[in-house]
Amino acid sequence: QVQLVESGGGLVQAGGSLRLSCAASGSILSINVMGWYRQASGKQRELVATISSDGSTYHADSVKGRFAISRDNAKNTVGLQMNSLKPEDTAVYYCAARRFGSLGFGFWGQGTQVTVSS
Repeated sequence: QVQLVESGGGLVQAGGSLRLSCAASGSILSINVMGWYRQASGKQRELVATISSDGSTYHADSVKGRFAISRDNAKNTVGLQMNSLKPEDTAVYYCAARRFGSLGFGFWGQGTQVTVSS
């Protein structure tokens, strides 16, 4: 079992920055990929970024060049640095984890609200 807890959300003005953090606990050695999703009100959940155990990363086109995912293995955390924030980035952001051999992300945090004002 893996537990994920997000933190760092809040209210920020357009053009500002925010850093999210996700703390993982439990059977963390079984995790292959960690990622960040977001879901805006009335919209479908959207993949934002992922980072694999080998350090490779993926960023959605909508955030590429503005957001950066990272991991700290010593602290068992994954971060999401968000720069040049736009109102359309407003959403609940979720941390997720995928086990080795799993087809999808099976573990989720509770979510943290990010609101970007214009």
